Amino acid sequence: MTTTHCPYCSLQCGMVLEGRRTLEVQPWAEFPVNEGALCRKGWTATGLRGHRERLTTPLVRDRATGELRAAGWDEALDLVAGRLRALQAEHGKDAVGVFGGGGLTNEKAYSLGKLARVALGTSQIDYNGRWCMSSAASAGNQAFGIDRGLPFPLADIEHTDVLVLVGSNLAETMPPAARHLDRLRENGGRVVVIDPRRTPTADRADVFLQPVPGTDLPIALGLLHLIDAADAVDEEYVATRTTGWEDVRRTAAAWWPERVERVSGVSAAELRELAELVGDAEKVMVLTARGAEQHAQGTDTVLAWIAVALALGMPGKEHAGYGCLTGQGNGQGGREHGQKADQLPGYRMIDDPAAREHVAGVWGVEPSSLPGKGRSAYELLDALGTDAGPKALLVFGSNIVVSAPNATHVAARLASLDLLVVADLVLSETAALADVVLPVTQWAEETGTMTNLEGRVILRQQAAAPPDGVRSDLDVIAGLAARLGHDFATDPEEVFAELGRASAGGKADYSEITYDRIRAEHGVFWGTPRMFADSFAHADGRARFVPVEHRGPAEPVDAAYPLHLTTGRVLAQYQSGAQTRRVRELPDAGPFVELHPMLADRIGAYDGRPVVVSTRRGELKAPARVVDTIRPDTVFVPFHWVGANRLTNDALDPSSRMPEFKVCAAAVTA
Repeated sequence: MTTTHCPYCSLQCGMVLEGRRTLEVQPWAEFPVNEGALCRKGWTATGLRGHRERLTTPLVRDRATGELRAAGWDEALDLVAGRLRALQAEHGKDAVGVFGGGGLTNEKAYSLGKLARVALGTSQIDYNGRWCMSSAASAGNQAFGIDRGLPFPLADIEHTDVLVLVGSNLAETMPPAARHLDRLRENGGRVVVIDPRRTPTADRADVFLQPVPGTDLPIALGLLHLIDAADAVDEEYVATRTTGWEDVRRTAAAWWPERVERVSGVSAAELRELAELVGDAEKVMVLTARGAEQHAQGTDTVLAWIAVALALGMPGKEHAGYGCLTGQGNGQGGREHGQKADQLPGYRMIDDPAAREHVAGVWGVEPSSLPGKGRSAYELLDALGTDAGPKALLVFGSNIVVSAPNATHVAARLASLDLLVVADLVLSETAALADVVLPVTQWAEETGTMTNLEGRVILRQQAAAPPDGVRSDLDVIAGLAARLGHDFATDPEEVFAELGRASAGGKADYSEITYDRIRAEHGVFWGTPRMFADSFAHADGRARFVPVEHRGPAEPVDAAYPLHLTTGRVLAQYQSGAQTRRVRELPDAGPFVELHPMLADRIGAYDGRPVVVSTRRGELKAPARVVDTIRPDTVFVPFHWVGANRLTNDALDPSSRMPEFKVCAAAVTA
């Protein structure tokens, strides 16, 4: 019997695995985040054990036939290291790029960042977590001086008076967390959901607002306008714990309810009712998720909602404040320890001389040898194969061909590389394009830590041996590093101890966390479980109001593309679907196009029959789902299958570099 955690979302639900060859999932009731509850993905999480598509030997593309063939580990790693050295000798260190994943353990994320900066000397590293909560991270750093998804335990939700969920379908994306909504309502609290679709989460709400995609920001500004007009601002809190309120107040003054209604589609009456609800409440909690954040103005949107929480005096108050519902399993820890282009372990910034000196000391190299800041995730992919961009890419824990925006363009950039290396457990759509594929362990076959959405560091423990021929990502990284002249640890506990030394003194300081502590305490928070009670992380201890203005989507609708396209998840699948689409017990109906009956009638579409969604980047043909739970001017496509992200826009947030996944102009034909 092994206590461990689910391989999917940022809840990192606790579970027990029993058996040796065949693993069975059992509840782990003592783990506080999920109390034994799991969603269907969690209950079936062992479904890839022994799967016929599991990779068990390295694959190398034969230059004569163009086909992938089996190879030994030494041949594969020697080939990769030799070609990386040759490309860097000809084109410079940045000729090699590294692309990581928000599902990698802290140990892997740390080692991957070290591989890039020490063994390869490249600045070109980023990860798919850039597409997860980077806008909320950027806003949190600006407003609070620090970024942690939830600055309080998830269970605090149950004890607030009003919970405002902006762009979150909690009931489908992390179902075990939805019980907190029910308990909140049982305790007399109110739930507000803001979403262009009436989701199962909205069905649990007391108040549901259905805005035009991309207009969450003006709703927040309109709320600020009404809160201020009603004298509901906590003036003492604002004066003693914040700066910048007057600039935000002037901005919000221009967003009267009728203007918000014209822009967002949310009626002035609905906005006034919401303002009265939050203005009268003693405790208010605002949580944003991808629906609010995956926009070219995602950072500004989060800053506006943080301003609502600050104006009400909520951040730092018990059972209140602002938080972000992180998506990927290790979206939090993955960036804290070195996968982002601008960060070093401990959430240190790579252009900070003191940070460079500290981390270089742990790594035993000169600070001057560390590269500077590289390209963000999409910019890195966009540069592949160009004169100034990387000629080789190493991919760990990401299925870029499915998950990247403007995916047809990204696939073309991958095809232009001199060398593409992918480490994965199955032949994903991205691995199928690779020159070298390296088979790696899955979650139940390895040990390592993750950091969940609360900042709770948890321990996944190995429950079974991997198949013969499969190595852990740590072994692969160390094998490449050794061929490049560097000695990297492969024991996860040893790597975690080194990570602790590298993060010591940083904003995300793990130096006091050990595997033994995690086991004993069911996870250990970095920092404190509840942040901001006494001060914020800026030097003066105050939070920042940051004035923002609404610009609207990067690609507005027009006569040719008159509809808003938005994307998201469904209950049975996860991320690019590389794992969940291969689990037999999970229903896989394929992509679909959700549209309103009024739109269906106008274009002659029928439920279950194919329609074609087109944007300026591509088109997708899939069955229609005609429902009255979506706005008539909006269509929805889930992103777990190839096709959805061929449509999405690659416009980037200027601060977070988040692509605008959640809205673009589209047309639909039957």
